[in-house]
Amino acid sequence: MKKARKYKLFPDWATVTIIVTAIIAIAVALVALAIASVFPQEQDGKGFSGPNEPYLARIRVVGEISGVSNRFSSSETSYHHRWTMQTIDTLIGDENNKGICLWLDTPGGTVYESDELYLKLMEYKEKTGRPIYSYMRRIAASGGYYIAAPSDEILANRNSWTGSIGVSLGTLFDVSGFLEEKGIRTDTIVAGSNKAMGNRYEPLTAEQRRIFQSLVDDSYERFVAIVAEGRGMTDNEARALSDGRIFTASQALEAGLIDTILGETEAEAAIRAKFEEKVIIFDCYYRPDAAYRSLFALYANSGQGLLSLLSDAIGAQQYKGDVAAVLELTREQEEAGVPPLKYLYTG
Repeated sequence: MKKARKYKLFPDWATVTIIVTAIIAIAVALVALAIASVFPQEQDGKGFSGPNEPYLARIRVVGEISGVSNRFSSSETSYHHRWTMQTIDTLIGDENNKGICLWLDTPGGTVYESDELYLKLMEYKEKTGRPIYSYMRRIAASGGYYIAAPSDEILANRNSWTGSIGVSLGTLFDVSGFLEEKGIRTDTIVAGSNKAMGNRYEPLTAEQRRIFQSLVDDSYERFVAIVAEGRGMTDNEARALSDGRIFTASQALEAGLIDTILGETEAEAAIRAKFEEKVIIFDCYYRPDAAYRSLFALYANSGQGLLSLLSDAIGAQQYKGDVAAVLELTREQEEAGVPPLKYLYTG
């Protein structure tokens, strides 16, 4: 007798996940297209136009200081490096602008972008003679302090954290012992004994450790010099504070890393009071591109499109063995088979 075929009342989890993910992606796309009518144009530095009266430009540095930004979010919620650099260039030529207020809420970021922004701010001061003020909100550490150090005055909220003056190359993984235990051998073919240094399949030699340390030390020495010059300290005084520790606002004030502790409203009033003429604080901020372009930029920046989202949704439910787990943990340390030298971090 032929058995009756059984049908599932509900599809399996993988099918449900794919359907739900696809619906969400389509919904996001439709919302983005709707928002496009609200934000039809990107407001970059070249298109920035300040008010026709004396003003201080408030520039917010929020989140990680890096060259990768989410073009779908405004600069009130994330940092946009290219826009910030362009905006400062525009402010240099604006006679109504009387200074810059950096509103900081950042744990730091990469050495390259932090130093670029620092140099741009120094260029602003040298070309205009106008002041720069920094206000630290929740946190302004590492790269956040790097760019604040040369300010004419540093103000901080009493709950702010700052400091973290130091440089990191990140964590280098060595899974060679683990792979050997599993009977896995690797061979890296290079020309130049240190070409593959820092790869995850073999331990660092003493020479390679010295090379890596020299990279970090070079950026660290520059950081210490910026702190010493910006805060009017001797090299030894700045170095004593530059061991990577975090300071509370009151500790930073005592150490000479900031000038005063004020609430946000009081800080605005205190900065405006430094000018004989009436000045306003004008918020300069990045507005997203047309939303449909931003949506695709967001996917591109994160390295994920719809297909990879679906793949991740399925793959997230699959069990990974211990070897796969270790390799996944360290895969971001490599790029196209090259050792994991992508960035130096100020924090």
